[in-house]
Amino acid sequence: MNEDRIAGNWKQFKGKIREQWGKLTDDDIDVIAGKREQFIGKIQERQGIVKEEAEKQLKEWQARHPDFRFDE
Repeated sequence: MNEDRIAGNWKQFKGKIREQWGKLTDDDIDVIAGKREQFIGKIQERQGIVKEEAEKQLKEWQARHPDFRFDE
């Protein structure tokens, strides 16, 4: 996937991410920018949950949003 497509994909999903994890700030989402491990870390930090729960939530969210892709 080229960088322009990744960036467009990320912008499209920012709103959906905020719906699921409302405690994430816009700055958090900009820092994450499609990077899976950073995403999980921010979910953990902001939601106050363990890594396994953050991974579970992200996996369930991705199942509902199959067009979403992380940077490779």
